[in-house]
Amino acid sequence: MPILPFALNQGRRRHIPKQKRKVMNWREYDASLRQRGSLTVWFSDAAIEGWSAAPRTTPGGQPWYSPLAILTALTLRAVFRLALRQTEGLIGSIFHLLGLALAVPDHTTLCRRAETLEVPRPRLRTQGEAAHLLVDSTGLKLCGAGEWLLEKYGTKTRRSRRKLHIGMDAETGQIVAALLTTNDVDDGSQVGPLLD
Repeated sequence: MPILPFALNQGRRRHIPKQKRKVMNWREYDASLRQRGSLTVWFSDAAIEGWSAAPRTTPGGQPWYSPLAILTALTLRAVFRLALRQTEGLIGSIFHLLGLALAVPDHTTLCRRAETLEVPRPRLRTQGEAAHLLVDSTGLKLCGAGEWLLEKYGTKTRRSRRKLHIGMDAETGQIVAALLTTNDVDDGSQVGPLLD
């Protein structure tokens, strides 16, 4: 039976402390947990009208589905991490629930059209244009190939940590600035350099 290195220190690991507060409003708490799993799906009238492809004027086969339909299917696939056949089934069930009489693209069409589909990219900002910047930071632990030996033998050396400060454009979601500092640098002091 193989022994995993991280299981050797199981008895000396910190345990999760018991919850100090008791939930008194169980009905609201239970309803909020159910609400987390709620999913609302709707199709606009423009999306329903644009689901079918426009007729082609050049020789060759006629496409059945517009690029909007293929992009919608591939977006659902990416969001829910589905295979192509599962994506086909999900779209079919959504159409059935919404009562829409639209054709569902099959998995081979999705695969073939995904290769040539042009995905709209967010517009990049020009120099000097105002941007809303979201700033956050996260801690990073630096470790090497022998990190599990430290866990196994419990050496007392300090592990080095760094902080990654990120500035992200609120409209496009693109990371426009990043700084890597030591662990003792606070977040507020790095806002100025990120804005620069």
